[in-house]
Formats: sequence, C-alpha cells, structure tokens
Amino acid sequence: MAGERHGLTGIIGSDLLKNAKIPLILLVVVLVSAIVVVTTAHETRLLTAEREHLVVERDALDIEWRNLILEENALGDHSRVERIAVEKMHMQHVNPAQENIVVSQ
Repeated sequence: MAGERHGLTGIIGSDLLKNAKIPLILLVVVLVSAIVVVTTAHETRLLTAEREHLVVERDALDIEWRNLILEENALGDHSRVERIAVEKMHMQHVNPAQENIVVSQ
C-alpha cells in the first residue's frame, strides 16, 4: 500500500460517494431544477412573443374586415346600382302600360 498512488479526483469521488450521498443528490436536483426553470422561462417568453404577434395580426384582420363591410355597403347602395344600370346598361323603368304578363297553365 505504501507504493500505491491514487489520483486526487479518485479520492474526492470515492469520499463523496461514501460520505456525502445526500448533498450530492441535492446538488444534482438543484442543477436539474435550475435547467428546467431556465427552459420554462425561455419557452414562456417565446409563447408570449408569438401571442403578441397573433394579437396584432388579429387586429389588422379585424380592421380589414370592417373596411370590406363598408366597401360592400357602399357598392350595394341602391342609388349606385340604379345609376350603373341606367348609365352603363341603358336600362330604364317600365311603365305599367308596357308590361306584359305571361301566365302559363
């Protein structure tokens, strides 16, 4: 035994495994817990940023929808439809004397 040489890391490792199992286990648990906390915080930040992006996109789509509703109402206005019918299609109102009623039996 006098001629044997042991490395310092081997002596420390064997001493920790023999005498300090609980603190070593607690150290591993604390390190794993810290890694989980950091990972969770990072994922939460990513999800929050994505949510904010989706809220902005939703607002933009809502504004576009309102503009399309206004445009639809403007294009479907009765006076506009009547004006286009008269100007472009040369349509006119029919007098009751010009009406022909067709009855099929």
